[in-house]
Amino acid sequence: MNTKIYETLEWAKITQALAKETVTALGKEQALHLEPTNQREIIEASFRAIDEAWRLNAEQKALPIARLDDVSGALKRLDIAGVLNGKELAMITRLLTISDELWRFFSGIAGEEIEVPLLTHEAEQIQRLNSLRRELTRAIADDGSVFDEASHELAHIRRSIKSQSAKIRAQLDRMIRTQGQLLTDQLVTIRNDRYVLPVKVEYRHQFGGVVHDQSASGQTLYIEPAAVQELNNDVSNLRAAEQNEIARIYRELSEHLIPYTKELAANHQIIGWFDFVQAKYRLAYQMNATQPKIAKDGRTLHFNQAVHPFLDRKTAVANDIYYEAGYDMLIITGPNTGGKTITLKTLGLLQLMGQAGLYLPVASGSVLAIFDEIYADIGDEQSIEANLSTFSGHLTNIIHILNQVTSRDLVIIDELGAGTDPKEGAALGIAILNRLANEEAIVATTTHYPELKAYAFEHPKSMNASVEFDDETLSPTYRLLIGEPGRSNALEISKRLGLDPLIVEEARGYLDQNSQDLNAMISELDEERQHYEQELREVRQEAKQSEKLLRDLAKVYADLQQNKERYLEKARQEANALVERKRKQADALLSEIRNWQLNHPQGEAIKEHDLIEKRHAFNELSEEEQNLKKNKVLNRAKRQANRDHQLAVGDEVKVIPYDQVGTLVEQRADKQWVVQMGVLKMELNEKDLTYQPPKQKARQRHVTVHAHQAKNVASDLDLRGMRYEEAMQALDTYIDQALLAGYPQVTIIHGFGTGVIRNGVWDYLKKNSRVDDFHYAPHNMGGNGATIVTFRH
Repeated sequence: MNTKIYETLEWAKITQALAKETVTALGKEQALHLEPTNQREIIEASFRAIDEAWRLNAEQKALPIARLDDVSGALKRLDIAGVLNGKELAMITRLLTISDELWRFFSGIAGEEIEVPLLTHEAEQIQRLNSLRRELTRAIADDGSVFDEASHELAHIRRSIKSQSAKIRAQLDRMIRTQGQLLTDQLVTIRNDRYVLPVKVEYRHQFGGVVHDQSASGQTLYIEPAAVQELNNDVSNLRAAEQNEIARIYRELSEHLIPYTKELAANHQIIGWFDFVQAKYRLAYQMNATQPKIAKDGRTLHFNQAVHPFLDRKTAVANDIYYEAGYDMLIITGPNTGGKTITLKTLGLLQLMGQAGLYLPVASGSVLAIFDEIYADIGDEQSIEANLSTFSGHLTNIIHILNQVTSRDLVIIDELGAGTDPKEGAALGIAILNRLANEEAIVATTTHYPELKAYAFEHPKSMNASVEFDDETLSPTYRLLIGEPGRSNALEISKRLGLDPLIVEEARGYLDQNSQDLNAMISELDEERQHYEQELREVRQEAKQSEKLLRDLAKVYADLQQNKERYLEKARQEANALVERKRKQADALLSEIRNWQLNHPQGEAIKEHDLIEKRHAFNELSEEEQNLKKNKVLNRAKRQANRDHQLAVGDEVKVIPYDQVGTLVEQRADKQWVVQMGVLKMELNEKDLTYQPPKQKARQRHVTVHAHQAKNVASDLDLRGMRYEEAMQALDTYIDQALLAGYPQVTIIHGFGTGVIRNGVWDYLKKNSRVDDFHYAPHNMGGNGATIVTFRH
């Protein structure tokens, strides 16, 4: 883009704020040189990277990037077979360490449910040079110094230095104890890398030795005694050998790095890129920014609740700035210091940020346009050097814009036509807007001219807007009102501030009649427009709600129909399969009984335990029938069928409030029915009745089994004195025998006791399908100590 726009909108503040969030030299360089682009793919890739970094930080998994200086110079020296110093080797060590930590970081989250494909792909490009990293880490400290373990020779030399230094100190300590009166201070110090003692100047010749330094006052001489000169020489030689060994280590490590300069440079770029991405995330987090959508047509722009990036979002007034299909030009009016210029700067700077791939301080749902160029004429364009007035400076800038602008550009102009005669300025402003409209550019401009307000009403591609002014407090609210022109209220404000009303009225009389008529027309048109727009919004909202309701109902109905058919079909299939399975089991049991009859002489009695066993088998056939009765889908279908049945006199119905079954005997008005329930008749509403279809007797296979009545089966069973398990087993056997004996009724004597046997008897009788009824015996037959059981026939 044109570089002037960066200066006008203070783009450098954004790049500097971004650079502060970086920790590497390369990341900082990328931040400071960030520029907008019109390439949609680049913008989308930047948004994806920030989004993935946001996801990682939301999971408290920040990228492991530490401070890293620029290693490009060191790598260039390696390319020409140069030898790196300690600090440069330490930077390479840090580069390799960060590279390995990044690689291991993304390997570690591979199994977690964090979708970061773009960042993961970039991390996979890292070259892991672990042998080099271990070699450098073992030899070079973070400050560039060399560890003793870098080589055996270096470790030996440093041990020797420590040993010789200890001897020197011991010798000097003895001298301090014996000749302390000759010293200004009883301590050992170092001058010119040699151990010395601080001697009073008057004892110089008495002490003897080589003078290496003198204090600022001249009263102390730092003398190397003759007794330690040889030892000091040994230490100096050892230190020289140490430096030679360190230089050899530097050279050896550099030679090991030379074959890998391309891999190191690639890792350096990757780390810088990750740092750059993390800085974008951090800046977005600080600004409470969000990712905008990118307009499909490239021209739609809608910033929801936008705030200038360097205003406090908690206190600044947020505004919606948008362009819709009906217009390309916003003409903003309103009082000075009302926020018109900051609105233009916010629009331009947010657009630059978005096209640079940065999140924006806007609400969610915002839409970003993509422009080839953004032009702006904002501020004082007066140039003393070019001998241009303010008007000339603005006009020169606008001429340049008009010569370059296309339909793919955004044009921002502050105070269009200002700086000259108002009538000429307004006329010139209208002509400039017409040219921009012909070029189909997106335009935002501010003005004080009422003629431009009228232009916005009349021109099909233009829309009025204003910054709000509070008439009560006589102060701006900084709210942008799109679709509403600013009102001319200078005279009214003057009156409220205390200006003599006579002066105000006189000023009003000097106003051009055309200007007054124009302002009145604008106010009237604005009121009508707001009225109709409010009605239109309400109608659209109601239509939108109606459409949504219709869609929801259609969807629910379709889902109900689909589910109904599916579940009914499934239930039918399960029921048919169950019936078929039980039919086969019944056939098998009947076949067994038929075979027994054929193999035994006529009239021979069937043993009781055989018939009891077969009866249990038949009972088991009906167990799943209870499950069918509990099938929710079948029951729902039955209830629906019962509700659809047209009630008629004589139908059996279930009376829902009383949970009783009755018969319809008479129909009355308003869906009222007279229902006979036993001896009771009641009038009930149809909604309290459910049709009960008549029970159909299932077809039975008639099997004749000849058996003599079981012998010695009493008509009562006494369970008193038995344990619970024993009593239940005896009860089960006795009931089977009584049924085979053909008894219609038996008595079970369980006694009073604790009630455990009695409860067990009643639980058994409730579950037995052959039991029709049971109740306590009359008082003269045992009362609550016995139960009379009646069987089904």
